[in-house]
Amino acid sequence: MSLFVPLVARDLRRAYAGGGALWPVAFFLLVACLFPFAIGPDAALLSRVGGGVVWAAALLAALLPVERLVAPDLEAGVLDQFAVRGLPMALVVAAKVVAHWLSFGPPLMAAAVIAAGLLDLSGATLLRVELGLLIGTPGLAALAVATGALVASLRGAGAVAGLVMLPLAVPLLIFGAGALTQGTGAFKLLGAVSLLLLAGAPFVAGAAIRAGMD
Repeated sequence: MSLFVPLVARDLRRAYAGGGALWPVAFFLLVACLFPFAIGPDAALLSRVGGGVVWAAALLAALLPVERLVAPDLEAGVLDQFAVRGLPMALVVAAKVVAHWLSFGPPLMAAAVIAAGLLDLSGATLLRVELGLLIGTPGLAALAVATGALVASLRGAGAVAGLVMLPLAVPLLIFGAGALTQGTGAFKLLGAVSLLLLAGAPFVAGAAIRAGMD
């Protein structure tokens, strides 16, 4: 357990190396900028659908770095070294989940303030969006790492990752967007799904990594 913080710090340094962690945020803002051009200048319509747009953009942004979360360490033999030293693979994956969330979750929440201005969201709606992202993005991070582990040894992993991750992320998208209009019930369901992903991802990803080492 004493190695958990160094593992998180290592993955964080790698995430920010070369500005890689900024790409999901840039993509998120690009979607927020382009959507008003597609929907038109109707402020009422933008305000009504803007929260859902923010959540869809957040989901797609979380998908961008999936190929870089596990595959480089697996190919370089880093994960084999961890296994030789007796580190539980679930612990290594948990560190990757925390590092991935820290690299994209808080920046995404900050970028949501800019997106809210572009989509003409009210202050109350923005508050609900931010609370939903705070609850839901850890689940997105866990799902992204688990997906990265599942496709790490496959050719064309980027395309396969989308097919694996997007259907599994639908509950987060539904409850996250639903929390904007349906009150605390949707927040509770969002939290339940996020906790389920956080609890299960280290074990699923750890098993997938061990299978990839064989």
